[in-house]
Amino acid sequence: MLPDREFFDRLADAARAETLPRFRTGISVANKEAASFDPVTEGDQAAETAIRALIEREFPGHGILGEEHGSVGLDREFVWVIDPIDGTRAFISGLPVWGTLVGLYRNGEAIMGLMDQPFTGERYFADGARTMYRGPEGEKTLATRTCADISDAIMFTTSPHLYPGDLKRRFETVESKVRLSRYGCDCYAFALLAGGHVDLVIEAGLKPYDVAGLIPLIEQAGGVITNWDGGPAEMGGEILAAGDPTLHEKTLAFLNS
Repeated sequence: MLPDREFFDRLADAARAETLPRFRTGISVANKEAASFDPVTEGDQAAETAIRALIEREFPGHGILGEEHGSVGLDREFVWVIDPIDGTRAFISGLPVWGTLVGLYRNGEAIMGLMDQPFTGERYFADGARTMYRGPEGEKTLATRTCADISDAIMFTTSPHLYPGDLKRRFETVESKVRLSRYGCDCYAFALLAGGHVDLVIEAGLKPYDVAGLIPLIEQAGGVITNWDGGPAEMGGEILAAGDPTLHEKTLAFLNS
């Protein structure tokens, strides 16, 4: 049995109860990487614990892949993939473009997904057939917008400094052709794409939990999301999302030229 929207709402509400009270409060930050800065907060850890507890109670036969508390049952038919705070750098900086991501994989394919931004009160949810929005703009079904020409496209990436080696050259090839490029929105950029506000999101070095909840949002709103080889995005890596399938095809060609 698949979960319904109400269950995803419960997951988002449980995470919200842990993250929002800690936002803009100057909470302590730990660094997960000795050689670089990969922050984690008690909000990340508490939110994932709350999400996992609900899943384990309601769907004990499902697997779970979480950013903060490891994995169980990854060989099972259904696997939940959790990023309790995607955009921790934004979170600790007081910038409300972080979000809670929850994706559900069936045999390795992302079929349902959630992105919740508690501070702005926006919730994006893909139920297997359509992508829906609930927030200050009311409730509506989302659709990506038409933009077939890269010269007309608005593009987001988290940071141009995240592209090592030849990836930087390939990214800059695309950036030089778009109408406008913007930085720093983490998962919120993908939500804007699903809502028809921007046209491209390009990222590098993503983990499965960075993208699992977002794949259904993009696809079920009419967009395309793959890795830079045009393959499935579920395992992360270098990711390209486009609202218009024609734009996606053209951008892939530039990335691989």
